[in-house]
Amino acid sequence: MKNVLLADDDPNIRALVRYVMTREGYQVLEAQDGAEAVKVMGQSRIDLAVIDVMMPQMDGFELCGYIRQHYDIPIIMLTAKDQLPDKERGYSKGTDDYVTKPFEPEELLFRVKALFRRYDRVSSDTIRLNRITIDRQNIEVTDGQTVLLLPMKEFELFAQLAQYPGRLFSREDLIRLVWGADYEGDDRTVDVHIKRLRQRFANYADDFTIQTVRGIGYKIEVRGK
Repeated sequence: MKNVLLADDDPNIRALVRYVMTREGYQVLEAQDGAEAVKVMGQSRIDLAVIDVMMPQMDGFELCGYIRQHYDIPIIMLTAKDQLPDKERGYSKGTDDYVTKPFEPEELLFRVKALFRRYDRVSSDTIRLNRITIDRQNIEVTDGQTVLLLPMKEFELFAQLAQYPGRLFSREDLIRLVWGADYEGDDRTVDVHIKRLRQRFANYADDFTIQTVRGIGYKIEVRGK
């Protein structure tokens, strides 16, 4: 059974989401603000977080940033705001998806299931992007006929993005995940490595693309997915 963290200060929203999620077999752990959510995560295994933006003590943006620093789980943000700057801020903090209030419970459920499917891909050492296969254990990339040799940092960056197709990573996320938190160089090194990856895989645009989200970062989109 998968555990879903629900952080929202509205008890009616929590009751609605709890009903829909438990009906589908998920266990829901609730928190009424970000600070309480942090405590819940320290006490129980959480597989996915649904968090409201506007909460007392620690708001959804702060909580999202905290989760991204300490956990590798899908995040959906609930918000009454449907403005681009709010979404940009949420994605820059590491959220995977947004649901705007008021929302249909079934829509939230569909998005939860989609994120679980996406994240379940990382359970294997092998990642497939149509013709391209990434073997993380042997540090190899192949198109089925030829082994494509990548420098280590390019391989790690490529594998990190490919693990979560459709998920947006900020430059800061990628620096921390690939180069390490103690890296002292310019985060534009990510742009340089992305450019090289695009050049290497220019002939595989029918399989996947590395997309730029201006001002935030990068994500991989798999064709036909």
